Amino acid sequence: MSPNTNAFETRFPLERDAQPLRVSPLTRRLVAPNGGPFTYTGTCAYIVGSGEVAIIDPGPASDAQVEALLDAIAGEQLAAILVTHTHLDHAPAATILRARTGAPIIGCAPYRPLVRIIEGPALDAAHDAAYAPDKALADGETLRIGGATLQAIATPGHTANHLCFALIEEETLFTGDHVMSWATTVVAPPDGSMRAYLGSVEKLLGREDRLFWPGHGGPVIDPRPFLRALLLHRRQREAAILRRLTEGDATIPPMVAKIYAGVDKRLHPAAAMVVLAHLEHLVERGEVAAPDGLGLFARYEKV
Repeated sequence: MSPNTNAFETRFPLERDAQPLRVSPLTRRLVAPNGGPFTYTGTCAYIVGSGEVAIIDPGPASDAQVEALLDAIAGEQLAAILVTHTHLDHAPAATILRARTGAPIIGCAPYRPLVRIIEGPALDAAHDAAYAPDKALADGETLRIGGATLQAIATPGHTANHLCFALIEEETLFTGDHVMSWATTVVAPPDGSMRAYLGSVEKLLGREDRLFWPGHGGPVIDPRPFLRALLLHRRQREAAILRRLTEGDATIPPMVAKIYAGVDKRLHPAAAMVVLAHLEHLVERGEVAAPDGLGLFARYEKV
């Protein structure tokens, strides 16, 4: 769901890499065969280190993906499997790889449904219920594997349990779905929170990472201006929602039809969740009221 800006990069090769691609001295990338409107060309799994390696976000429960990852690290020791968040396009292959190799799963905490009453579709099915890490990393914790130092950076927003991983030696950041070069991130309540998401973007602005490796699409090669563009886009989206309320659209479906008129209609359900996230944030700030409670089909009004 890209904004109308030239900041987004959609020239990432559409064909899937037949072999892992070395993208830096310590990093190889393998794209899973799960491309689609929400995953772009597929989930990017990253192999980090040399001799002793970690795999970040191995991807969906795909036999082809698991075999390709095992082939890619033949002759090396898989020391850890890292997961940024528990969505089904990122986490399930971790459990399979652990069973095949004995490597521990280290990374985000398991998904826990939040106690927030928001009317709309249940989103538990988007998460990997089988995900059970051997160790959940706290913000700032580090591990050293094969010449690489990886640090967990808590970035809630897309999901409540989302982590990014900094590769200290290369000044890069594996951003999962928090920041992507090809599109904006879906923030879907109740697990997703626009307030938390914006705070996590601001947090990354305070860092000095040289490059981002996202969970889908190509790298973000100039992170700080890109992050500022993301914040501007969210402010613009918020302003568009407030305009729709001023002009009489009191519910989310007509807002989506107008605000996302130029976006693939297959993405409109996700867009509705993003509008809901913005409205929740506006209600939290006292700028919008939801007299009957928050939800995809609730009514909203400006305060």
